[in-house]
Amino acid sequence: MHVVDEGSGPPILFVHGTPSWSFEWRHAISALRGEHRCIAPDHLGFGLSDKPPAAPYTPADHAARLRGLVRALDLRDLTLVVHDFGGPIGLSVALDEPDRVSRIVILNSWMWAHGDDPKVRRLSRLVASPIGRWLYLRLNASPRWLIPMSFRDRSKLTPAIHRHYMRPFASRDGRMGPWTLGCALAGADPWYASLWARRAALRERPVTLLWGAEDPAFGAPYLARWREALPHARVVTIDDVGHFPQEEAPERVTAVIRDASRGPTK
Repeated sequence: MHVVDEGSGPPILFVHGTPSWSFEWRHAISALRGEHRCIAPDHLGFGLSDKPPAAPYTPADHAARLRGLVRALDLRDLTLVVHDFGGPIGLSVALDEPDRVSRIVILNSWMWAHGDDPKVRRLSRLVASPIGRWLYLRLNASPRWLIPMSFRDRSKLTPAIHRHYMRPFASRDGRMGPWTLGCALAGADPWYASLWARRAALRERPVTLLWGAEDPAFGAPYLARWREALPHARVVTIDDVGHFPQEEAPERVTAVIRDASRGPTK
């Protein structure tokens, strides 16, 4: 696993989703590394990490590797920042290692079984189908088309930035990670349900819900469910921003993470 580890001070762990990598956190890391130790791993199969085609790439597998990294680095008093699939992957670490995680920031993500949502079920089945596998592995469909569709203001996704998101998945063998997580959108529901059953433990930590209000994937119903489950959470919504608020409104996102990292631990 490739890991960005920059700066010194109270640690912040940034956890990406799909079809992404630690690149999505570059603005926050650049701004915060003067006052924090910023750690941003690339999940196996993503970014600059190795991409063995036969490796296990389920969300639970990524969570186990992330938990191993946190233990190996002996990270404590963590501010955990998660996005997209980084939500269930990263929050599982908070549930399993509660003494290491002091504060949590959740950007446009989830942690519950949602295969009963027709839109989610259709998309997951499409990805898992022969044509979905072909689109992902042959045409690099996930970063090629899904990332632009996730932006509210597509002018913020310049050709150079888009190339950075696509480049790590240059070969067919290197695309198994995004394809497996695409299948797992609904296909890993039992694991998500097991995390959600433990959600009360998250109420013991300060949580910030930081939401791009125009997210076509994880919109208002997802934020509402988080608010119901975590009524103590601070909520920050950013209008006219899609699924990647850290790309479309980097200064605002960085400021919220900085405020959250300075907050109380209880």
